[in-house]
Amino acid sequence: MGRTKEELLARLEELKIDFKRHDHPVVLTVEEQAKHVGNFGGALTKNLLLKDKKHRLYIVSALADTKVDMKILSQRLGLGKGGVRMAPEENLRQVLQVPLGCVTPFALFNESASAVSLLLDQGFKSKQSCYFHPLTNDVTIALSSSNLDKFLLSIGKQPAYVDLEASPVVGKDNPPDLADLVPSGAFCSSEESVENPTPKDAPQVNVPKEKTCLPEVKAKPKVQNKGAESSESKVLTNNGPNVEIFASDVLEVIFPLFLSEASKKLNIKQEELTQILKLDDFKRRAAPDLESVTNMFKNMAYTAGFHAGFDTMLKSGLGGMPSRK
Repeated sequence: MGRTKEELLARLEELKIDFKRHDHPVVLTVEEQAKHVGNFGGALTKNLLLKDKKHRLYIVSALADTKVDMKILSQRLGLGKGGVRMAPEENLRQVLQVPLGCVTPFALFNESASAVSLLLDQGFKSKQSCYFHPLTNDVTIALSSSNLDKFLLSIGKQPAYVDLEASPVVGKDNPPDLADLVPSGAFCSSEESVENPTPKDAPQVNVPKEKTCLPEVKAKPKVQNKGAESSESKVLTNNGPNVEIFASDVLEVIFPLFLSEASKKLNIKQEELTQILKLDDFKRRAAPDLESVTNMFKNMAYTAGFHAGFDTMLKSGLGGMPSRK
């Protein structure tokens, strides 16, 4: 069970946070909420729960009239154009532990939501107060951005204010500006089993708990040949590493090792095991996740290189910001 509205409001009072409470009937949209609190002077907000391909979650909290382009936001996070989408209602119940219509920064009060990333509209700072639901949508509270910050810091969450309408160029010379806001881990929920169901005809294999990892596989000596040079040239292009080809190459190495070890343990020919487990389908499902992780590390490397170059310029006394295209 998640924490209650009463517990949250008690915490705000304990922190001596100034807020105004407005009780009203249950509302599910900003338009419905405006009918009850729109004339009290606070700024209406909208709150989105997003999910990326690695099942990491993001709350985007913005002024009601702020335009949020998810494709641009995804690129700024370093996840590609289609890296984030609306999270299913299941994540509201299991992770945020709030009902539909109650996504706000206050949902992070629940410990189950501690790993959720929060992006706040920088427009909040220009408003005297903003409206949010306190874990239920039959109440609205109004408070300033400074008081919201005070609450977030009390639960160990560093406030991150973002210009959500900005559209900066992202590329080799311009690393994604919001990459630091991507959560470090992935969520595990029953949703993964829904999106990637186990084939009905796949055998149930009981693996002993003490042997959860594949045995060590000794690497074969590397042989230089024209094919290897060709593959390397495809991965490394003028625009940097080709993430899709790299991910495909990694899977081509991993799956034969998996087949080899699994066939020995189960005493089944590799060809039969491939058909039973439908590994081609597994590859197609695994590829986007591997590409997402690879792209994230690539962008992190670009960011590190950018800062290293800038620090070097400062130390050498050249000064000035590096030019951006």
